[in-house]
Amino acid sequence: MAEPLDPDMFTGCPPVVAPIRIGDKWTAKLIRCLESGPRRFKELEVTLRGITPKVLTESLRAMERDGFLTRTAYEEIPPRVEYELTDLGRSLIEPMNAGCEWARNHLAELMHAREAWYEAAG
Repeated sequence: MAEPLDPDMFTGCPPVVAPIRIGDKWTAKLIRCLESGPRRFKELEVTLRGITPKVLTESLRAMERDGFLTRTAYEEIPPRVEYELTDLGRSLIEPMNAGCEWARNHLAELMHAREAWYEAAG
């Protein structure tokens, strides 16, 4: 039987699941898609080949909930909805750029380490 979690181990951490969503599959891609300005649902769906409408909807709602983007519905016929990054969402672009730069600088080392690990593991 597993040991119960010690509540003191979370001191100083808010009691929420995954406060930073950037590690999921679609958040970073959506931030990149919205980096240049607002987009409609279909534009995002086409750009993010492979995402289902259900997953796109869930991702957009979660990002809106977390304050990363705004959803603006225009009362037009046909209805138009646009998604746009907030200042909080835009604040993730710089750390994402730093991560990309790190990957460019260290990808060869990373791949070499993986290859060595797999060879050692058999």
